[in-house]
This record gives sequence, C-alpha cells and structure tokens, in this order.
Amino acid sequence: MSRPPSSSGSIAEKATDIRINRASKDDAALSTPPSLTPAQEAKLWRKVDWHIVPILSIMYLCSFLDRGNAKLQGLTTQLDLTGNKYNIALTMYFIPYCLFECPANMVLKRLRPSRYYVSAEMTMRAILQIYPTLTRSYPQLVGVRVCLGVAEAGLFPGVVWYMSIWYPRHMLQFRVGLFYGAATVAGAFSGVLAYGISFMSGTRGLLGWSWIFILEGIATVVVGAIAFFVLVDFPDTAKFLSDDERAYILWRKKYDNSSVGEEEHFEMRHLISVFLDWQVWMQILVYMSIVAPLYGISLFLPFGYGTAISQLLTVPPYICATIVLLTFAVWSDHVKMRSPFILAGLLMCLVGFSINISDAPIGAKYFGTFLCVSGSYAAFPGITGSVFRLGNNLAGQYKRGIGMAFHIGFGNFSGAIASNIYLSRDEPRYIMGHALELMFVGIGLICLPLTVLLYKRVNAKRDALQREMVEKGINYSDGELRRMGDRAPDFRYTL
Repeated sequence: MSRPPSSSGSIAEKATDIRINRASKDDAALSTPPSLTPAQEAKLWRKVDWHIVPILSIMYLCSFLDRGNAKLQGLTTQLDLTGNKYNIALTMYFIPYCLFECPANMVLKRLRPSRYYVSAEMTMRAILQIYPTLTRSYPQLVGVRVCLGVAEAGLFPGVVWYMSIWYPRHMLQFRVGLFYGAATVAGAFSGVLAYGISFMSGTRGLLGWSWIFILEGIATVVVGAIAFFVLVDFPDTAKFLSDDERAYILWRKKYDNSSVGEEEHFEMRHLISVFLDWQVWMQILVYMSIVAPLYGISLFLPFGYGTAISQLLTVPPYICATIVLLTFAVWSDHVKMRSPFILAGLLMCLVGFSINISDAPIGAKYFGTFLCVSGSYAAFPGITGSVFRLGNNLAGQYKRGIGMAFHIGFGNFSGAIASNIYLSRDEPRYIMGHALELMFVGIGLICLPLTVLLYKRVNAKRDALQREMVEKGINYSDGELRRMGDRAPDFRYTL
C-alpha cells in the first residue's frame, strides 16, 4: 500500500521519498508495512474504535455528571456557603487541576494507562466525589475540592495524548469528537438525573446534593473498575490486533506527516522547546477564550426559574450542543481543517452572550443559551478547538505530550476565572459575568486569525526551503530530522 501523501505537495513528497529510501535497516519492517485493502483498513480502524472510544467516553461522561447540579439541590444552603464561598470552592479545584496536568502527562508514557493511571485515577476521583457528602463545613469542602483537582488533573490531557498515539492526526477529530461528546451528553443527562435524584432528598437524613455525589460517585467507581480490564495500552502491545494490523498502525503513526518517525527518549530540551514555542502561547490564548465560556455556562446556568424547572431546562441546550459538536467533528476531519470551526464556535458564543447580557425577554435569553453552550462545546479543544490542533502541530511524542498538557493546564486557569465572575449579587442578569465572557471570546477572535496567518507564513517558507533542498540535493540525516521535530523542513502546520 502506498505511503500517505504529504500535505505540502509534490516538492515535499520528493523530499520525503528521498529520506524514506535512506531509512535504516532497523526501520525496514516499518517502512514496508503489510498491504491492506481499503475494506481491511476500514475494518481495522473500526476495531480500534470499539476498543478505545466507548470506554474513554463513558469515563469522561462520569467526570462531568455532577458539575453544576449540586448547587441547585441544597449544597450552598446546608454548608452555609454565603457570599463568595461557593465561587472560592470552585476555584480551589482549578488550581491543582492546572498545576498537575503537565507532570501527569510527562509520567504517563512510563505507565500502563489501563492499570496504573486512568482506571486508578477514576477510582480515586470517585472516592473524592463521594467524600463531600461527609463534609459538614466550608473548609472541609475546600480541602476535598483541592484533592479532587489533583486526582482529575491527568484525565483529559492523558486521554488527549493516549489517543494521539493510536490515530493518524487527520483521523483524530471525529474520534475525539465522540470522546468529548460524552461531556455534552453528561450536561444533558445530569439535569435529568439531578431532577430524579432530588426526590431522594431527606432519605437517611441526606439532602439531594449528597445523593447526587453518592450515586454518581458509585457509577464512576464501577466504570473505573471496568476500565482496568477493558482499556488497552499501546498499539504495539494490543492483543486484539493481528501482527499485520499492529505493524500497519505503527507504520501509519511513524510516517504521519514525518518521513523518519519520532523520538522515543525524553530530554530536557523537549520541555524547554515547549516553553519557547510561539504557537503554544498563541494556542493557550485561543484555548482560554473557549474554556472560560464553557465553564461559565456549565457552572452557572441560570434561567430565573425554580430548581426543578432549571434542572430540566439544562437538557435541550446540551442535546443541541452534542449534535453541533459531532457535525463539526465529522466536517473538520473531512476538510482537514480546524480553524474555521473554532471561529464558528466563537461567533456563536459572541451572539449568545450578547443576547444574555442584554435586557431581552427570558425566552430570547434561553435561545442565547443554546448558542453559548453549542458554541463553547463545539469549539472546545477536544472537538474543533486548539488542543488537538496544537497536538497536530507538535512533532515528537514527548514534546507533543508536554505541550498539550501545558496547554490544557495553563489554559484551564480561565476556568478558575470563570468560577469567580458569576456572583450571587449580580443575579439574575449577571452583567459582569457575561461581559467578561465576551472579553474572552474577543481575545479568541483576535488570536485565532493571527495564529492561522503565522502558520501559513511558516508553511510557505518551508515550501520554498524544500524546493531549494531538492534543487541543490540537500538532505538531512534521520537523526537530525528527528531532533528537529515540528521544525523539520517537511513538517506542515495544520490550519
């Protein structure tokens, strides 16, 4: 089967062909993979999908189920969370969550995701999710929130990196769309579940918010235990693959936008290169412009109705967001572009928050909520946002893993900001909160086009450099190209 075409045209293909022909004997097995027919290849990816996507999606769904509903079921009343105490408790989750994401991704490569990392982390998170029901004071709640942030820090960036080692980069978007779609599904069902669980309020002396944490925590423990046995680790150790299928996946990843593969050993320069890479910081700003609206809506979704009605009214916006999210994911993979879909999500948020900050009727504001939720989730990095676009544009497993974790960790500080901009004294219009969300959206609308222009400029320079290399017969060694990573002449940024 022929090698996947380079995205940079015939000049890049010629340069790539030269280096593939110079591949070492040690890589001969991977440079000539087993031939698969289109039907066999499609069957292979379906098999991988069934072993990876469902369990990861269910795990992520569990991590989102309890967000935003406990407040409506008596949490603030029973623990006397007056003033800004509720906002501070939310903030204390984000601080360790952000700080521990990068270290968690750095050690994941050395651990088995199915055993020591993802499933164990899910179990620990579930225990900490249940524990708030035993707290009887504000300081205890803050302590649990801190521990929960540490426990959950590695889940999303870990899954981001984990999926990137299985799928070629232009096959990721739809799979991650399914994975992150679990969060929007959780947003829809959490309202229904919370409404149903609210009828248990008073059972065994516990209010509705306690039963939300208990039941959803138990579900998370069960899912974590299943993941321990179901989740596979890496392509080269997957027992459900045949030898030919395993070799083919390794080959696809090895030559995915690179003719010589990726480095397998961590060096301090990988960490330094992440901090000095301009695109990481630009993408962080784009990421923050999406995360702030997402958390702002999910943690503070006011409608001006009673508790039961408010719980049920959260369902339709999230169902709509799931449909938009999956549509964007499929479309994005088809056209192999990310930026237009991020831009579309930001524009939806712009209109949605503009409606909500105005003095429009409550029905119009509810419509604006659809736009806010759909725009923020559809543009979120797991779908058409900047995390996987950055992952596509970082070469080398270690730089990619560190860069994506740093990106997520630093960018999630906007979640901490979002936890403190919707204050109870601003009810019901939340003018300050909506205004600051519009500020974040504006940052994204500025930084996104600027980043795309810079990517295009770099790609054009590398096209010219490769033409010059081919004309002069200049070639880099395999080791040099591996060390260059995403700075290699044949690497092209994804737009």
